[in-house]
Amino acid sequence: MSRFERQVILPGFGIEGQQKLQRSKVLLIGAGGLGCPILLYLAAAGVGKIGVVDGDTVAISNLNRQVLFGEKDLGKNKAETAVRHFQDKYTNIGWSIFPEFISVENAQELISDFDLVIDGSDNFPTRYLVNDACVLLGKPLVFGAIYQHEGQVSVFNLGENFCNYRDLFPQMPSATEVPNCSETGVLGVLPGIIGNLMALEAIKVLSGFGQPLRNRVLFFNSISSQSYEVELSPNPESRESMPASMTSFEIMDYELACEGVKQLTWTEAMGRMGMDVAFVDVREPGEMPPLECTGLMKIPLSDLPQQLHLLDESEEILFFCQSGIRSQKAARQLQNEFPDKRIYSIKGGISALKPQ
Repeated sequence: MSRFERQVILPGFGIEGQQKLQRSKVLLIGAGGLGCPILLYLAAAGVGKIGVVDGDTVAISNLNRQVLFGEKDLGKNKAETAVRHFQDKYTNIGWSIFPEFISVENAQELISDFDLVIDGSDNFPTRYLVNDACVLLGKPLVFGAIYQHEGQVSVFNLGENFCNYRDLFPQMPSATEVPNCSETGVLGVLPGIIGNLMALEAIKVLSGFGQPLRNRVLFFNSISSQSYEVELSPNPESRESMPASMTSFEIMDYELACEGVKQLTWTEAMGRMGMDVAFVDVREPGEMPPLECTGLMKIPLSDLPQQLHLLDESEEILFFCQSGIRSQKAARQLQNEFPDKRIYSIKGGISALKPQ
């Protein structure tokens, strides 16, 4: 008896739908709260090849929602750990592991060989980057996102007269406008629900079964358990803001376009420490874990307007917080106050700092 029997006997799906899944190649961007349930059900359904892209490592705060990981996985790369979970479980799936973040430099190479892309990322620069790459490369894209109690799901770049992510959000918002779950919190079951809906949409697109959420956005509220849909139409003006070719795509700075703030990794930040550099923790007192280093200044974001004089002598200012959201706000504030200074936010905040 085939393990896919329950799918094959489903009216309208059949052997043809299963064969299409087995011939399909799917690329998942992000193996976090959305990516974990997506992988569970794509693998169980029998998708033939699955690629996983994620440069992040497992943290203890991930475990309420990232159900492929446990305490023994802390500090391990998410893409590698997620795939390892399945390799012995399902031997008929071809896996590709990309333990890195997607960027304008590697997007074409990562995406080109796959039939469908699923965006399980949690920030606006990556969502616009993935969307634009998929449009330019002609790849359908399953999108999902969560914010506190609400989730969104849609299918972009599918069929004629298709909509894409820029038709939903024509103006590139800053991450400071919509914080991620590190700042606002999330009940772990919500990304499970949204991730499962994203897996369902991917299966429908790949198999030709059912009606994908093409040019529609499904909204789900976990407090009321209610959902509703919004129809989308192509927006010619939003298309004009897209890069017109892969050449122009590869010189885009999506983080700068979204945030208006340049960001550094911790490695880059530590390499810039010096006499004229201010290294500023804008978290509130008592936030954990603490960080102690030479030249560190602790100025909570709420006190920053009153403490600007402390930064007068610094030529370069590096802000950090818990997840990189408040540090972007701080950097945006100081760009207006000190237009001649070099001001950066440290990407990912203290949560992205690898233990030494």
